[in-house]
Amino acid sequence: MQAVLYSNGNQESERARTLLESLNAEILEYKLNNHFTQRSFESEFGEKAEYPQVSIGYQHIGSLKDTLHFLGESGMLVI
Repeated sequence: MQAVLYSNGNQESERARTLLESLNAEILEYKLNNHFTQRSFESEFGEKAEYPQVSIGYQHIGSLKDTLHFLGESGMLVI
């Protein structure tokens, strides 16, 4: 599984990374102020978007909460 993580280094971002690593995902992580600006983040995901934002494969999933829900619904994670 391939995943993309847009992170600002907060605890939720770290939790998302740990979760994806536990599922043996190949993670490409983009970090705020290293790879993108807050303005470009808001332009891409909306002004109310939370960190982290996760994509799995070619599908944008959303926040950590959205990712947990998606993985549970997909049977990849037993909650």
